[in-house]
Amino acid sequence: MQIGNRHIRLGVLDIGSNTVHMLIVDAAPGARPEPEASSRSVVRMMQYLKEDGTIKKSGVKAILAAVDQAMKLAEQYEVSQVVPIATSALRDAPNGPKILVQIEQRIGQGVSVLSGPDEARLTFLAARRWYGWGAGRLLVLDIGGGSLEVASGVDEEPDKAMSVPAGAGRVTHSYLPEGTADSKQLAHLRKKVDHIIEPIVKEFADSKRPDHVVATSKTFRSLARLAGSKVKTIGSDESWRMNRAQLEDWIPRLASIEPEQRVALPGITPERTNQIVGGAVVADEIMKALKIDEIEICPWALREGAILRWLDQFGRTRFGF
Repeated sequence: MQIGNRHIRLGVLDIGSNTVHMLIVDAAPGARPEPEASSRSVVRMMQYLKEDGTIKKSGVKAILAAVDQAMKLAEQYEVSQVVPIATSALRDAPNGPKILVQIEQRIGQGVSVLSGPDEARLTFLAARRWYGWGAGRLLVLDIGGGSLEVASGVDEEPDKAMSVPAGAGRVTHSYLPEGTADSKQLAHLRKKVDHIIEPIVKEFADSKRPDHVVATSKTFRSLARLAGSKVKTIGSDESWRMNRAQLEDWIPRLASIEPEQRVALPGITPERTNQIVGGAVVADEIMKALKIDEIEICPWALREGAILRWLDQFGRTRFGF
């Protein structure tokens, strides 16, 4: 594809808790980023954690192999600029800095290690640009593999942005390692999740009521396809909504099904089968705590936010705007 004088081919390398993802787009300041290609390697870093949070050697090997695979795609598509970001798994691991050095040596540049609030801000920026000013006050929820982010505000920079270690992979690894649960185990998991999300609940308790509540991430998308419904939107993009009551009804049934059998359910992909129950409980508990009855799934999330922020900071100078 021929790229115009005011466009650049960007590759966002997202080193997350579940996957290492390369998203390649043609982008320009003021233009919608157009996806060209993407690749995703499932790593599931939580399975490689030692008791102290250190990532095992086998996990480091898996991460580096996934990064190499992602960079091959960037080379194939002649990416002009790679925007590498790392989230909670490497941020929280005691040996994270050493692993980052190895990654940076492989890709030939530094990696931005995002704080939890930074993740929330970038995701919020993506949602704001997607829905526009007409959406009013936004409340944005994002469940990753290692953490949960919540942000709210009326501008492109949220008034509040927080993160807690309540990712779908993390709570599953810590409290639901078998992937299945009976009613007693689910009640125990809910109590643990409630304790973890308490700082967010306290911080957002006195916030103004949002005009629009949206959620991002693969966990929420999977749950919406399972317990939600598709809604009409302008254009060709899909939009899904999920009601908390429907989600809550699904959780005990989902928890009783063996992980390998869950792929037969709508929206449940192979890499999410084991941790979808943990993710569902986190989604249900944060929605309940913040008095949210329904959410809409936003197609854009952290990676798109990273693209938009890069264009805002560097794109206009690069293109002479």
